[in-house]
Amino acid sequence: MKRIISIFTFFSLTLSFNNQLFAQSQNTYQNPLPVAFGDPYVLHVSGDKYYMYGTGGVAKNGFAAYSSTDLVNWKDEGQVFYAGNPNGWSDSTAAWNGAYWAPEVYAHNGKFYLFYSAQWSDNPGKEVENFRIGVAVADKPTGPFVDLTDKPIFDPGYPIIDANVLFDDSGKIYLYYSRCCYKHPVESEVATWAKKKGWFDTIEESWVYGVELKPDFSGVIGEPVLLLRPPVEMSDKQAEWESRSVTSKEVNRRWTEGSAIFKKGDTYYMMYSANYFGGKNYAVGYATSKSPLGPFTKAANNPVLQKNSERGGVVTGTGHNSVTYSPDGKEMFCVYHARTLSTGEERVVFIDRMKITEDGKLIVEGPTTTPQLVPSR
Repeated sequence: MKRIISIFTFFSLTLSFNNQLFAQSQNTYQNPLPVAFGDPYVLHVSGDKYYMYGTGGVAKNGFAAYSSTDLVNWKDEGQVFYAGNPNGWSDSTAAWNGAYWAPEVYAHNGKFYLFYSAQWSDNPGKEVENFRIGVAVADKPTGPFVDLTDKPIFDPGYPIIDANVLFDDSGKIYLYYSRCCYKHPVESEVATWAKKKGWFDTIEESWVYGVELKPDFSGVIGEPVLLLRPPVEMSDKQAEWESRSVTSKEVNRRWTEGSAIFKKGDTYYMMYSANYFGGKNYAVGYATSKSPLGPFTKAANNPVLQKNSERGGVVTGTGHNSVTYSPDGKEMFCVYHARTLSTGEERVVFIDRMKITEDGKLIVEGPTTTPQLVPSR
């Protein structure tokens, strides 16, 4: 009888343990997520409804979207923007298949607006990099999105990518973007150092700018303001991590791109990515300001997100992030793309917790590849 009871107890405990494991598996997630594209941007519509957009993936000459209710499990919503829409202004035959990059979607006045980068078809100089930023509109987050007009928002006279928009408490709307490295050689101590070593004759740089947008997104107000650029002096504490693509002899460019701005209290936080977007050194830092158009001061604890492959991990190329919140609004998350040893050159989506400490420091708790608790509901 005791043996029968013992067997019964054993199976009961085993069943209970297995149920706990099942429950735990339902309450955790693990990076990378099953979404393969770059520059992920998450739109939180209301309650527990999210939409994610990105560069590449299954989309051709445009952008695809995914939807989720928990930030972990994502449903493929198909392609939501096509370059060939009635107002399309881009050139799908240009380099990088038209360069449909970095889509971000914002809900505004009952509509949904998609800001993106692409190769402009107006290209009399036949520039290889003729990127500009456009905006398309739809009635739903899943489109179909149609360009507002048959041209980009504005033409600053140089190629630009990575649109990011801030709807400020003041009622003003600001556009942030990155001026491309293309034909933008910049003098610096890093450039001089690289030239003396015989590696590169010049170092091209990309810089982040901000400018006020017209309320109807038909253009800009005033002149763009330079907000962020790579350090000029090698003694600058930011120079080491922002120059790794050059100092590793990878390429003759230094990037400042993929800006993601948000406000916490009375402080504006601008996250940004540096180094070659196709390399292992792609990483994220941030800067702060008391005004939407700066001046911005880079943080002492940069970079806040970078590869962990040199510390026993499997992740490289972490960058171009967006910021979102858990369904209950209590947790902040950094959504970004990266590569792993198993995914190779393919960019995949990661989501990790981030926080602002009491003294204003921004911290990203990643990259992680071990089980994490799902976002709070």
